[in-house]
Amino acid sequence: MAFVERAPEISKVDIRDVRFETKRLILRSFTKGDLEVLYDLRRKDDVVRYLYGEVHTLEQSKEVLDLRLKMTTLDKDGDKLILAVEEKVSGAFVGDLVLILTDKASCQGEIGFVFNPNFHGKGYGYEASNEILRFGFQKLGLHRITGRCDPRNIASAGLLQKLGLEQEAHLIENVWAKGEWTDELVFAMRHTQWRESNAKG
Repeated sequence: MAFVERAPEISKVDIRDVRFETKRLILRSFTKGDLEVLYDLRRKDDVVRYLYGEVHTLEQSKEVLDLRLKMTTLDKDGDKLILAVEEKVSGAFVGDLVLILTDKASCQGEIGFVFNPNFHGKGYGYEASNEILRFGFQKLGLHRITGRCDPRNIASAGLLQKLGLEQEAHLIENVWAKGEWTDELVFAMRHTQWRESNAKG
């Protein structure tokens, strides 16, 4: 009898109280009190330079925060887990992370991250993003997680590679952003690769 692989399935997760602690960081849900730090991050030109959106006004940051506060589950395509990242020692807001459920039927997700340049060079991006990958593969049961970035964003591309995602595509003039056509790099990791990389320590 031929072997038939079991159909993929992910777990429905309540994300309202998701929280992780690493050696130096706390990853937690956003609260109403995060408006000022979120606005301070998203209004910086050097932060949004290679993101698809523009710098935020205070009102836009409030709208973004309100949407984040309404997110409760990862259950259907487009649902997002977005976490604030804090430095344990100082309590400073380092940035935020997102895990998007892009295709529930095929157990596909996408990660993204935005970090304050004041904290670059400390390894916080890797430390925090690794927890999101762990959650996606181990808790949610995703089969594949992707990450995208502008090729000019060398730091983001480097982080995705350091996390173990492999570059699968370089799309030419794939995105219209900030008044120009821009290229896009696509990276990905499968759950089997995640298990293998963690088995190696």
